[in-house]
Amino acid sequence: MKEVIVTNSAPGAIGPYSQGIKGNNMVFVSGQLPIDPVSGNIAATIEEQTEQSIKNASAILEAAGLGLSDVVKTTVFITDLNDFTKMNEVYAGYFNEPYPARSTVEISRLARDVMVEIEMIAVG
Repeated sequence: MKEVIVTNSAPGAIGPYSQGIKGNNMVFVSGQLPIDPVSGNIAATIEEQTEQSIKNASAILEAAGLGLSDVVKTTVFITDLNDFTKMNEVYAGYFNEPYPARSTVEISRLARDVMVEIEMIAVG
């Protein structure tokens, strides 16, 4: 059985998908763009965009009763691997050992022309 996870503390889905889905003891958080859920604004720097994407994903996890410490896998989509170090410094501030497994993939373009999108899988 699956349960849809929805929160106003993260941007709403802009297509035929859910912010998050809970199945058994796993929560799958859709890729989160760095959109401020209150203002709709997108920050200018990779650091600020990484932080907002993580905050958005975290809000969805919280709506499911979990937190970042429950994350077992993340995928980071980034439009310029030259920004990897800056993204990674912000990312590292949100996770503790044992760190989640992670993939980081450079892609040509993201929705709303943002620089980063982050998705997560958590177990709890």
